[in-house]
Amino acid sequence: MSVSIAELQAALQQSQANEARYRLLLEHSSEISWMADCATLSLTWLSPAAERQFGYTLETAQTLASSLLKDLQARLTRYAEGDLSRRRLLRETELAHRDGHAVPVEIESTLILDAAGVPATVIGVVRDLSSRRELAQQQKKFASMLSHEFRTPLSTIDGAVQRLEMTGAHHDEGTRKRYRKIQTAVDRMLAMLDEYLSPERMASIGRERQPNEVNPSVLLQSAAEQAQRRRKQITVQTTGLPQWMRCDPSGMRLCLDILLDNAIKYTGENIPIELVGRIATEGGVEFLVRDHGAGIPEAELPHVFDKAYRGSNAASVAGSGLGLYMARSIADVHGGTVSARNVSESGTEFRIWLPVAANAGKNLAREEGSSDNSLDASS
Repeated sequence: MSVSIAELQAALQQSQANEARYRLLLEHSSEISWMADCATLSLTWLSPAAERQFGYTLETAQTLASSLLKDLQARLTRYAEGDLSRRRLLRETELAHRDGHAVPVEIESTLILDAAGVPATVIGVVRDLSSRRELAQQQKKFASMLSHEFRTPLSTIDGAVQRLEMTGAHHDEGTRKRYRKIQTAVDRMLAMLDEYLSPERMASIGRERQPNEVNPSVLLQSAAEQAQRRRKQITVQTTGLPQWMRCDPSGMRLCLDILLDNAIKYTGENIPIELVGRIATEGGVEFLVRDHGAGIPEAELPHVFDKAYRGSNAASVAGSGLGLYMARSIADVHGGTVSARNVSESGTEFRIWLPVAANAGKNLAREEGSSDNSLDASS
């Protein structure tokens, strides 16, 4: 014989040793290995990791098997029709734990061919993605925290400087130059945040960078259209507004929504409401929300923006007393104000004033957008 008995025994021992190693690896791997028969579409083998991670053994794995082999028949058909991409597949889905909760997983599987080139077996692994998803969620929270913690104080500085620039025409050139240096420094820091929290990086953790400008006329119209679902008699008037206003669009939209909601709740259903946008007499822009209701008692007007304050006419209206407080907070961040007054012809007028400088020329990448919520009248 060309091969001696000793050589056969050595080969057998090596094969047994390799089998023991593979079995040891499979028993202690965090990946779930499995095997199925293509002819019967049934699971034929399941590694011990399935019981540790999902509570299933091969004998109790009907639910798991139905999920793993759900599309196997269609896959075999497409492969037989010449779609060779079906031989190896990688997909993400959710599998049910034996206790009922869903587990995010990645399933990688491969068709094993027989001597005739026909799929006979499918083998695969299941990887638990829970830790990966948790890490992605933590990254998302960190990015959100970073954006908020840095951008909020920068936006406050930005809004304040713009207000000083707009109202400081009488200041000397040295003072105005210091304003510009502060604004340049703010813009630089915001640009650095945009560089390190780029759209690609933000998208990779499930968050997109938000725009930092809005057309004020479009903002008012969209707020009115939303409110008109509850009150048809809402009109919009705009005069001389700039084409673009630098701000946090979602924040300003929330501010308008709060004031419109307040007007709707505290007036009769047929009472008209006016939404006005125009250049303010003192400079900047103003948005007015006017109703023709009973008005607010004069003694309560100084307190309507206080946290958790509810007036004497709020007994029959559900609320927490936080809406107007939130509206004022949003305006404050933008360097603006929100005020309320009773108008002589009856009703209440809420006014949002924002320091949009008439000659402002800076713009932080309107086309790409950022999370800055300061203001600018330029396009």
